[in-house]
Amino acid sequence: MPATLDRPHAAPFSTLPGATIIRRIRRMIFVALGAGLLYSMFGTATKGGCLGGGSIATQGDPADAAPTCVNLTLHPSPIVYTAIAVTVIVALTLVLRTGRTEASALKVIDRVVIVIIAGTFAWAALTMVSFLAIPLDPPSPGEPFSIPFTFGFVEIDVIR
Repeated sequence: MPATLDRPHAAPFSTLPGATIIRRIRRMIFVALGAGLLYSMFGTATKGGCLGGGSIATQGDPADAAPTCVNLTLHPSPIVYTAIAVTVIVALTLVLRTGRTEASALKVIDRVVIVIIAGTFAWAALTMVSFLAIPLDPPSPGEPFSIPFTFGFVEIDVIR
C-alpha cells in the first residue's frame, strides 16, 4: 500500500473567466464587513468615577457637598466605516484601471485587505489609548467638561 494517496486536482469552482478575481473581491468585501463589525464591538467603552465631596466627611460627619460624577462613553467613529467603504471602492477602481493581468489584480486586492485590517486595528488601538488618557477630573461649577482630541465619539455625562 503506498504511503500517500494520489488525488486528482480539484476542478475549479467556475469556468467563468475572472472567477478567481471575483472570489477574491468577495473575500475583500467580507473582510471589510468583518472589520467594521469588530470595530463596532471593540470601539465602544465606558469609564467614569465620582470625585470630590461625599456623603460622609473624614471625621464621620455628613458632608455639605455632593460628589461630582463623570461618566464617559466611547462610540465608534463613522470615519472608520467611511474609510473602509472608500478603500473597497478605490480597490475596485484600481483593479479595473491598472489590473492588466489576473496576478496584478489579485495583488491589488490582497494589499487592500491588509490595509483594511491594519487600518481598522490601528484606529481602534488609537481610539482606546486616547479614550483611556482622558482625565476624569470634574470641571468647576459653570465650566464645561473638556476632553482632548480622541479618535472616536465621546459622550460626556457630568452629574452633580
